[in-house]
Amino acid sequence: MGEAPQVGAPQGGQTPPGGAAEPGSDDPARRPEAAGRVVRPARPEDVAALDGLVRRLALDEREPDAVEASPDDLRRALFGDGAVAGCLVAEVGGEVVGMALWWTTYSTWRGRPGVWLEDLVVRPDERGRGHGRALLEALALECSRRGGARLEWSVLDWNEPARGFYAALGASPLEDWTTWRLDRDALAALAGRAGGPGATGTAAPA
Repeated sequence: MGEAPQVGAPQGGQTPPGGAAEPGSDDPARRPEAAGRVVRPARPEDVAALDGLVRRLALDEREPDAVEASPDDLRRALFGDGAVAGCLVAEVGGEVVGMALWWTTYSTWRGRPGVWLEDLVVRPDERGRGHGRALLEALALECSRRGGARLEWSVLDWNEPARGFYAALGASPLEDWTTWRLDRDALAALAGRAGGPGATGTAAPA
């Protein structure tokens, strides 16, 4: 899903949802469904393949130099103590060909958890074979098993193939909402107003 999720890519590092899905998956000339595909939770030994997919997504999202995360960062996030994300992979013939990386959200209005799809990406030579759809179906099932109220992601405005792919699945954009972000210097500056790392108490209002 990175800086943004895309189909074929999500946002934030999304082939987006930031964006992704599987580009070209609604093409009338799409290739046959992959035989022997397995969708399963990622394992530590998949990290190198996951790192490659993240970097592929950055290329798809026209930000080839944006990836700062290392394979060790991925390993800690997915498999370390206090892991903060989950990941499903599509595997064919023993090779990881796609992934859906996600994390848990919570809706105060619905009173239930949800899932945010950070990255959905399929290897270019395996696109158009239903891997993106299979990963989303499996993630929707995981969300439901967790009592989730919704599955969400971001899509780049210019990524028309991704938008069409998601619409065909029944998803719809939140037209009245805009994503805002604090990062790098802006995040550090705001945190500094609260006293910096380890500060206690509540900062006085501006």
